Amino acid sequence: MKFMEMKSLISIRLAGNIIITINTLAILMHAMILLKVLPYNFVWGGRLKGEGDVILFESISLGVQALFIAVIAAKAGYAFKGKLRRTVNFGTWVMFGLMVLNTIGNFASSSGLEAMIMTPLTGVLAVLVFRLAIEK
Repeated sequence: MKFMEMKSLISIRLAGNIIITINTLAILMHAMILLKVLPYNFVWGGRLKGEGDVILFESISLGVQALFIAVIAAKAGYAFKGKLRRTVNFGTWVMFGLMVLNTIGNFASSSGLEAMIMTPLTGVLAVLVFRLAIEK
C-alpha cells in the first residue's frame, strides 16, 4: 500500500481519535489495576511479582499513556497547534517504533490474555500511529 492510498483510506483526525480513545481506555485500565479493581497478572507479560512492581510499572504505564495522548493530540491538531512540530513528528515516529516492539512483546507474552487481546490492539495502534507519522 502506498502512502497516498493510506492517507485516503483513513484521515488524520480519525486515526488520532481512535488512538486517543484506545490510550484513554488503557489509562483507565492501568488506574483500575493500581486501585486493585483489576488483577495485575495479565499486564507486563505476566512478570510482575508483587505490589511494589505493580505500583512502579503501572505508574510508568500511566505516564507513557499520558505522553502518547499529548503527542497524538498535537499531531492531530487538537493541542499545541503549529508548535513543537519537529518534536511532535519525532515523537510520533518513536511511538510507531514502540508500538511495533510492543506488538512483538505482547505476542511473546506468557499471559494468554495479554497475547490474545493486546497483540492485535497494539498492531492496530502501530498502523494508526504510522498513518499519523507519514503526515507532514
